Amino acid sequence: MGGNTQGSILLGFFWMVLISVLLFWLPGIGGFIAGLVGGKVAGGVRNAVLAALLPAFLLGGLLFFFGAALTGFIVLGFLAGAGVMIIALAHIGFLLLGAILGGLIA
Repeated sequence: MGGNTQGSILLGFFWMVLISVLLFWLPGIGGFIAGLVGGKVAGGVRNAVLAALLPAFLLGGLLFFFGAALTGFIVLGFLAGAGVMIIALAHIGFLLLGAILGGLIA
């Protein structure tokens, strides 16, 4: 708990998304590696968990907004946003595990 460890939730989020996209072809392991790196960059377990959960909710919310705005149907926007959020949350298991371990070694 020293003052020297300083992390950033946004940088952790960025690295998790970037590495997840680059390692999409390694289901589970790619997410774990992305979480591990992003958790270390985030600088702690609490920041790492926030950085890991942020993409799912952000992407789901954006797709809800744009799905509703582009089609004019709020229900269609809700279904698009909820569907993507469910898929993102299904992927988050290994990402979250890696983020917790990365936050512990930060």
